[in-house]
Amino acid sequence: MTAEQLTMGVEEEFLLVQPDGRLSRYGPEVVDAATNEQGDLEAELKRCQVEAVTDVCHTPDEVLEQLRGLRGGLAEVAGRRGLRLLPSACPIVPENKPQEITPKPRYLKMAEWFGATVRSVATCGCHVHVSIEDRETGIRVSNQVRPWLPVLLTITANSPFDGTDTGYASWRYQEWSRWPSAGPPPLFAGVDEYESIVDSMLRCGALMDRAMIYWDIRLSERHPTLEFRISDVAVSPEHATLLATLIRGLVAHALDTTTPPPQLPQAVLRANLWRASREGLSGSALHPVTGELAPVQSQLDDLVELLTPVLGADLEFVKAGIADVREHGTGAARQRAAYQRRGELTDVVDALAGP
Repeated sequence: MTAEQLTMGVEEEFLLVQPDGRLSRYGPEVVDAATNEQGDLEAELKRCQVEAVTDVCHTPDEVLEQLRGLRGGLAEVAGRRGLRLLPSACPIVPENKPQEITPKPRYLKMAEWFGATVRSVATCGCHVHVSIEDRETGIRVSNQVRPWLPVLLTITANSPFDGTDTGYASWRYQEWSRWPSAGPPPLFAGVDEYESIVDSMLRCGALMDRAMIYWDIRLSERHPTLEFRISDVAVSPEHATLLATLIRGLVAHALDTTTPPPQLPQAVLRANLWRASREGLSGSALHPVTGELAPVQSQLDDLVELLTPVLGADLEFVKAGIADVREHGTGAARQRAAYQRRGELTDVVDALAGP
């Protein structure tokens, strides 16, 4: 099995902001206007959000081309309304009023049932889909790759601010963890246990429907894919494509291995994800193989070495992508660098959103 035998797709969520960086309420209107020109775009839970979805892709170059086109098209349509597309996983500038819910019946029902969890800060993620043969295969892959989730989180960490510096590289991950169905997936015995847990969560009300299975890795309900939901929206299409390519490589490796899945306790994995969300790519976390505290940068090198046999033609793309992240910084590093120049949050917005 090589990575090139698997297809992949990417979903990116963005904030729609006014020129000063404050959240806009015109997400649904921008999506409606852009859909006629851009393809698969969707409104999100909050009116300040928009989502772009690639087609099924076979190569990193396909993913990158589509992400660039989708972002560019959305930014152009937003610009016609005097708005900006902001690739940040949390709002940057402080808000002086609650964020509005998109008035769809499902979203309004969610707001009523989950209360302040829905009304809290808007967060934007990057979701990567990789093709799988069947759901049992998806569970087997999830079990194998879940220890690498902290490393994946650090690659696109892009939410250090929420009106102020939160002290985290990915504050989105902390905010998103409020949902009762969020966080790392358990180690499943098989599809039957997966379905049993989902059924119990539905019956107790922690899930309103199956679309609210928010684990960092989940079986897609709409496509024959395994969906990775661990990451912040990336600061650039290049970083998002790097993430997708690494995830596809991890899936290929998991399909190729005969080694039993690591028996990593859920509590330990959650703790390691907390550390990764706090420090990002420049910090340390428990190594997914040795369990020892180690720099995330060295873990990323170990991941590339692990995946080299299955990456094939993707290997050079991955190496170039990692070199770019290390040279120019993750989204979180870029946001903080922009802020440090003058201590102005609007400079951070300008650095990410462009004109």
